[in-house]
Amino acid sequence: MSSPPSDVRSGLTGGETGGEDASDTTASPPPAYGGRPLTVAVTGAAGVLGERVAARLVASPHVRKVLAVDDRRGDVPGVQWRVLDVRDPAVAERLAGVDVVVHLAMDFGMESDARARSAYNVRGAQTVLTAAAAAGVHRVVLCTSAMVYGALADNEVPLAEDSELRATEEASLVGDLLEIERLARRAPRAHPGLQVTVLRPAVVVGPGVDTVLTRHFEAPRLLVVAGSRPCWQFCHVDDLAAALEYAALGLVEGEVTVGCDGWLEQEDVERLSGIRRMELPASLALGTAARLHRLGLTPAPAGDLAYTMYPWVVSGSRLHEAGWRPAHTNEQVLAELLEQVSGKHAVAGRRLGGKEAATSLGAAGATVALVGTAALVRRARKRRRF
Repeated sequence: MSSPPSDVRSGLTGGETGGEDASDTTASPPPAYGGRPLTVAVTGAAGVLGERVAARLVASPHVRKVLAVDDRRGDVPGVQWRVLDVRDPAVAERLAGVDVVVHLAMDFGMESDARARSAYNVRGAQTVLTAAAAAGVHRVVLCTSAMVYGALADNEVPLAEDSELRATEEASLVGDLLEIERLARRAPRAHPGLQVTVLRPAVVVGPGVDTVLTRHFEAPRLLVVAGSRPCWQFCHVDDLAAALEYAALGLVEGEVTVGCDGWLEQEDVERLSGIRRMELPASLALGTAARLHRLGLTPAPAGDLAYTMYPWVVSGSRLHEAGWRPAHTNEQVLAELLEQVSGKHAVAGRRLGGKEAATSLGAAGATVALVGTAALVRRARKRRRF
């Protein structure tokens, strides 16, 4: 079985690899671990997050050996590569002698075919869990997202780790993540002796990270839906890598949230970014987003807008109790994100370039980019008439 082509594997597993930054291992205090040195396998080790995690583990005095598993070879010194598709049942043979698996082989590409992406993500997690149990691995660490809690007006701020998962499967990728969460809950019952830890990060930001939420800041105006209460919490990819190291060492277990301390209100984001808001009625914003996605003009379904409307801030209490601390603040991560997206233009998650960007943004003028895409809808309808 073949995995998604590398040119469409973006987000946390593709795009830019982060280059020299991938070897940064100073994001969090050293873990207070007193057990024997471990052998750890990292799937998706050639991706943005996988490289960072593998590099941290290589540098850790608590890790004896790191196996890097991916369908392509990456550039992490000190690891032993196992090049294969994580959906291949033969992965069980490659995990012989491994104590912990950190599973990061996920397709987050917004331009990926939705069915192929889901098949890769869910089947990959299922295969790795089964293979780990067969190989005698005692712990598997998965990484989903705090998006699984759902973004709702009545969410507590912050959410506790054991809060109910109320996300809907309409939003992009969230359906995959919810299914992986279900697999994580079932695995210990199906395979006694196998422990599963799930990390749920806030909005992940860092070199090479490209998601619908990072593209929200590529618009000329920040869309604010009337009557909503946005709260922004970020998670730097290096802090997430440090948290995954804690999980690999067994210093946190169960469901674990991770992000910068606290959060930013919408007014804080506007002040820090210098980007003004455009406030729209919910019916107009959601209706336009739904039409654009239905016509195939944007990768983001209307359900994704909820994550820019309502809070889904997490506490990170279990990591803090274990001694982990984020090395980045929300303000610092937002500044880095704004620098990374400088010169890029996106409309409802759809990146524009060249003449198309100039036309759409010029037509929008002082309005939010979402409204500026009305011309795209009209052009699509005209094409369908012929």
